[in-house]
Amino acid sequence: MTKDIILAGVGGQGILTIATIIGTAAVKRGWHLKQAEVHGMSQRGGDVQSHLRLSDRPIHSDLIPLGKADMILSVEPMESLRYLPYLHAEGWIIANRTPFKNIANYPEIENIYKEIEAIPNHVLIDADVIAKEVKASRAMNIVMLGAAIKHLGFTKAEIEEAIKAIFARKGEAIVEANYRALQAGIDS
Repeated sequence: MTKDIILAGVGGQGILTIATIIGTAAVKRGWHLKQAEVHGMSQRGGDVQSHLRLSDRPIHSDLIPLGKADMILSVEPMESLRYLPYLHAEGWIIANRTPFKNIANYPEIENIYKEIEAIPNHVLIDADVIAKEVKASRAMNIVMLGAAIKHLGFTKAEIEEAIKAIFARKGEAIVEANYRALQAGIDS
């Protein structure tokens, strides 16, 4: 079993947290993990992407070839489109509807939605609104992870265990907020 995932968004939206949670769950399973360098982190609001490769066999490269990604998981809608050449024909695009307009000529949002919706396997949700509804406004990224979970092949329990391992030092209230966000994403 191999999963090649591109995580996309802008600095400060929690891409590294998503990668850490998925990676923790994969390692707990005894899987191999490779993650490519994350770009754009030096600037909050700059584009960020990460190649995350998981497998029950050794992985030789940390980069996903064009046309081979199983998923693009994006916390920003325009950023999801930037990596479409990596998505294979049966791959999934899981994207947040809320734009982060960090450039003056940000495209018309309805056109971005149309491009995402043209992908046969897509999920497009308003994770920011969902996170606020479950009183976990800082956990939009975890809502997105919840929306992707069934396409990633991990159980809710595996992801919750990883969340607890990562956030336990911040206290039970933070762990519980992330659990609520994960469930809201699953239910979306």
